[in-house]
Amino acid sequence: MDNSRVDPIRFDEDGLVPCVMQDASTGEVLTLAYMNEEALARTRETGAMHFWSRSRGELWRKGETSGNTMRLRALRYDCDEDALVALVDASGPACHTGERSCFYRGELEPQPAEALAALERTIAERIEAAQAGGGAGSYTAELLADPPRIGDKVCEEADEVARAAAGESDERLREEAADVLYHLAVLMASRGMKLSDACEVLNGRRG
Repeated sequence: MDNSRVDPIRFDEDGLVPCVMQDASTGEVLTLAYMNEEALARTRETGAMHFWSRSRGELWRKGETSGNTMRLRALRYDCDEDALVALVDASGPACHTGERSCFYRGELEPQPAEALAALERTIAERIEAAQAGGGAGSYTAELLADPPRIGDKVCEEADEVARAAAGESDERLREEAADVLYHLAVLMASRGMKLSDACEVLNGRRG
């Protein structure tokens, strides 16, 4: 990582700044920790997330005991320069409880922005089950066992969403668009890829 930049970060009276970790691929919020100047510098130098433990009074690297590391993709700070967001690639659960995110309690009704990430995790589970000799019976497993059919279904669903857009209700359009996204996610997964790979191409086309 480039450590030559000097960002105008405003540390608090204890020399700390809060940092929210966000999954760079899905946008999901993973955890919150604190950084001091050394932790911020080490993070930039190594690309591995480092924090300051307020309870232990020491510097620590995320994953040094659990193995669930986080690699920095981008670091942003807010308008007041006193809070950070780190966009990261997480190798495992962010929470010490084993949950993917530390924010797994409270009002947990699924939100639209969470749908695709949850779908891709479900597809990944189906792939693992199939590789282990299980998972039979699910529609996703049936598709994964017949790769040419996945492509055919993407074409079929794309045609249906176009017809819905041309002359059917908004509800039908939403349903058909969801079908396209589902089958496209399965298609990408069958090639070892994610929808975020396509999103990276879109980012490259901006401007």
